[in-house]
Amino acid sequence: MKRFLNTLALSAATALALSATTVAAQDIALQGVTLAIGDGSEPIENAAVIIRDGKVLAAGANLATPDAITIEVPEGTWVTPGIVAAVTDLGLWDVGAVSESNDIRVSDESPFGPALDVAPAINPASQHVGISRAGGVTRAAVAGNPGGSIFLGQGAVIDTGADADPVTKARVFQGVRIGERGARIAGGSRIGAHVALRNAITEASAYAAGRWQGEEALLTRADAAALGPVIAGRQKLFVHAERASDIRQVIALKREFPRLDIVITGASEGWTLASEIAASGIPVIASSLQDLPERFEQLASTQSNIGRMTRAGVKVAIDASSMRQPRQLAQHAGNLVALTRIPRASGLTWGQALAAITSVPADILGMKGKFGTLSRGAAGDLVIWDGDPLEVSSAPTKVFINGVEQPLGNHQSRLRERYRDLDETDLPKAYDW
Repeated sequence: MKRFLNTLALSAATALALSATTVAAQDIALQGVTLAIGDGSEPIENAAVIIRDGKVLAAGANLATPDAITIEVPEGTWVTPGIVAAVTDLGLWDVGAVSESNDIRVSDESPFGPALDVAPAINPASQHVGISRAGGVTRAAVAGNPGGSIFLGQGAVIDTGADADPVTKARVFQGVRIGERGARIAGGSRIGAHVALRNAITEASAYAAGRWQGEEALLTRADAAALGPVIAGRQKLFVHAERASDIRQVIALKREFPRLDIVITGASEGWTLASEIAASGIPVIASSLQDLPERFEQLASTQSNIGRMTRAGVKVAIDASSMRQPRQLAQHAGNLVALTRIPRASGLTWGQALAAITSVPADILGMKGKFGTLSRGAAGDLVIWDGDPLEVSSAPTKVFINGVEQPLGNHQSRLRERYRDLDETDLPKAYDW
């Protein structure tokens, strides 16, 4: 009973903290650090960064920092912008197997698809948000999974701050699947998925033009209205496609409907037509280090996928949905750096790899310069590390979001502290002998 009451007290404290008034941004100055701007450039040694009123005031070499706001850190300490995770399901679930705590997808019987909006369901008190924050993730693009429609609904951009207002911007993008998953939903064939997508675009266009025939339409009125910003090019369309032939269809869709602001996600076989993707100008959020195909649509996957597409001129961010935890993004980026040392493999430089998890996903989300970089005017999302952030052994020591220092404790860290020794007085009652 005591442990149960302690759990309730902890939950109440968490809720109280999240409902409290937003903490004022701190003025921060760091000097003598190894600084990564996040723009693709290499780290700068003996540099400085200044955050004022929640925004980056200056960052680089030869900067004078105000002594009154300087945070003392060891010389050479690594400092980067916060990691931007795209695409995730952060805040949409607590326990995956417990349907009451899982808002990732609606049932197949739901009448809605494009109209679904994840923003109202995001729970900032979810432990997955706190765990990601402790790993240096400060922003994330959040999307659900499809139910009975090939559309995932409208995704949001959030911050991982410990406050009650996680949504940076709602309805940033619309998601759709046209590969194997989309084929299953649309009747068992890609033929059905492509017809469903084009029909949705046609019906949404008719709705926007005042020619809506509700009784004859396959879309609900809410779905047709929700697709209005997509067909007008004001909302991004994230199209999940893995197979090379599916990616070519996405490129063809862009030619057919040039106003669509398309982003390809997945793209396991993207390297096989990297020059075509680059010529189309479509950015990609790609799975990293995928070389063991889980499905037929990934047969040509290779660890060099992102490196080859980047070398061809494609704008590529690392896809967080391909890993168990968004906090693993730094590890995946580091592996792409290591890949450059393997003969005939294609990886990324250190600067490119960091950008693929910071400024590039921010740019793809339509928020270039707003976060994901330590350039002047960007949000004061800053991470201080105990080593090279792309080394698997390194971890954040401090995380700031909008200039506010964030707590790094979470359920995992509390369990670690509880059971890190063999003192049996800490064991649960069930373990008594």
